[in-house]
Amino acid sequence: MKPEHLPLLNSVSPPAVHPDGSRAVVSVTRPEFDADAYTGQLWNVPLDQEKLPRRITRGVRDTAPAFSPDGLVLAFLRSDGASSKAQLCVVEADGGEPQVITERLLGVESFSWSPDSHRIVFSSREPEAGRYGSVEDVAADAEEPRLISTLQYRLNGVGYTRDRPRQLFLLDVPELGGEPAAPLPESVQLTRFTTDTASGTFSADGSAVYFAAAPSDGDDVLATSIYRVSATGGEPAEVDLPAAPPQSVLDVRESRDGQWLFFIARDLGGSGRDFVARNAVLCCVPAGGGRPVPLTDPEMMDVAAPGSRIELRGPDRVLVLNNAQGTVELLELGATGDHSLLVHGDKAVTGAAWSGGSLFVSFADPSTHGDLAVLDDGQLRILTDFSAALRTQADLVVPQELTFDAPDGYPVHGWLVRPAGKGPHPVLLNIHGGPFSQFTVALFDEAQVYVAAGYAVLMCNPRGSAGYGRDHGLAIRGRFGTDDMRDVLAFLDGALARFPTLDAGRLGIMGGSYGGYLTAWTIAHHHRFKAAIVERGFLDPVSFEGSADIGWYFGGEYLGDSAEALAAQSPLGHVARVRTPTLVIHSEDDLRCPLEQGQRYYTALKRQGTEARLLIFPGEDHELSRSGRPRHRRQRFEHILRWWARYLPTASNPAEVPQG
Repeated sequence: MKPEHLPLLNSVSPPAVHPDGSRAVVSVTRPEFDADAYTGQLWNVPLDQEKLPRRITRGVRDTAPAFSPDGLVLAFLRSDGASSKAQLCVVEADGGEPQVITERLLGVESFSWSPDSHRIVFSSREPEAGRYGSVEDVAADAEEPRLISTLQYRLNGVGYTRDRPRQLFLLDVPELGGEPAAPLPESVQLTRFTTDTASGTFSADGSAVYFAAAPSDGDDVLATSIYRVSATGGEPAEVDLPAAPPQSVLDVRESRDGQWLFFIARDLGGSGRDFVARNAVLCCVPAGGGRPVPLTDPEMMDVAAPGSRIELRGPDRVLVLNNAQGTVELLELGATGDHSLLVHGDKAVTGAAWSGGSLFVSFADPSTHGDLAVLDDGQLRILTDFSAALRTQADLVVPQELTFDAPDGYPVHGWLVRPAGKGPHPVLLNIHGGPFSQFTVALFDEAQVYVAAGYAVLMCNPRGSAGYGRDHGLAIRGRFGTDDMRDVLAFLDGALARFPTLDAGRLGIMGGSYGGYLTAWTIAHHHRFKAAIVERGFLDPVSFEGSADIGWYFGGEYLGDSAEALAAQSPLGHVARVRTPTLVIHSEDDLRCPLEQGQRYYTALKRQGTEARLLIFPGEDHELSRSGRPRHRRQRFEHILRWWARYLPTASNPAEVPQG
């Protein structure tokens, strides 16, 4: 794969299944260089393979499809371009002209149908008067000053949040086929919290809406509670969960029979901030109240895979996704605690939904960036092939799964992506962010671009990663740069010893976010790498506390609160030992690891005479490499390949010849 192949990366949304089970609708989105934006439409995917999938909308970017429970209407979000905000649309399920039914200044973020198919609850940010264009002719730089009194007031990818909290609104869905000039339906605001509310979902009888939010008087804790508000309006009431510890609630749904309340939450310990390596747990409580019962193992299972949400199946059963050793599994659980493992193995499930006896599953694997399947007799039957052009044009390489022992005998699990030919190939050691996340078996554009340029790529999930149990994730608490560094180097050395096609004398190291941290830490302690790339790094825990959106709690919980602990684990504090040429990549609008982290690290390298470059992307945040503007993503790859060509040239990525 080459940088110019980015538009072939089709991402597939979780499926919306028609109530009769005969078909599903998914959103298929992709980067587009010409528009410098992400475009995509909705696709209808029949259960009957004699009927081909087909595109059913023609919007610039149509996402988040959902059928009404009666199957007559399909709702979705539509954005008209890179700068426009998504609005809620409805269209007849059998086809027709979509009708926009909201006109929210800051757009609609999510929505959910009522059981009677006549109402929708949606989430949208509500701006203070005079901000974000709510008053004509008041530009952003002319707004009133912000008086901050809380620790949590910004969010990466959003910006300031206290003056535009996410609220819930309810509207009646108009009859389709009405007059084109008919006014938009009026929405009723259900919540008025000073903090963000999570997506709302209706109770089984449609009389109420459940959601999660932090209490307005609890601005500086991570804990959120479950609330219930009448669908006719009124004051939201907190759901009583006796003996429940402080927790962060990620999703909540009432069972179809109305007897149970399912929710996904992370225990936050007595302090309300103890988030380190906390696996997300599916819990269940009687809808009328009671003590919550965990349905998944908090030590070994983590049901908060990217995009994970509770999906209902049958009267009292749900579907959830589980991070598991470099894969994402699909689980089915009942209110009484019984469970089934439905999809596992060489897959990363990205969504699932059931209706009419059909269970549709969206997924990625080593050869697809996203596709849709149906579960038949315990086996996935593939219904789409949205990565066909990518496989044809990009010569994808399937990663090889490996496990090597660390010096203390601990197994380190990961993958090698190797170019064709006998080599020897230069090696790039790639380290993931988090740290409580994981590399998976899903097709990874980064690895494919580098292997096409002639590099062998090593990726592993060292101690600190998610998916291998809580003890694995907790191992580096207060000990950044110890077992995690030993694990990634042991994985590197194990691969070098096993595969003679890897060139032990030509090594590069790279990583983003926490991966940027561990890259910077490693090159301060080992000088075996020809060059390094430190991207969006967590590099100085002291300044991080006052500048990052999560800085007020992240460093203290992971590294410790004392000045000595922070200094002992700070890459900036050890930068004087770095001799490795380093490219520092950062984004101007990164609030997770702010730009000053990269700037200060780069400056320290330059002042001590270490070869360094600083690459800054305007208008991008912490998600540049995953969802940044398509042209910036391509340019990022081009700069990275030029850096490696300078220090680790290959036949496919040769060093530039000086001109003149």
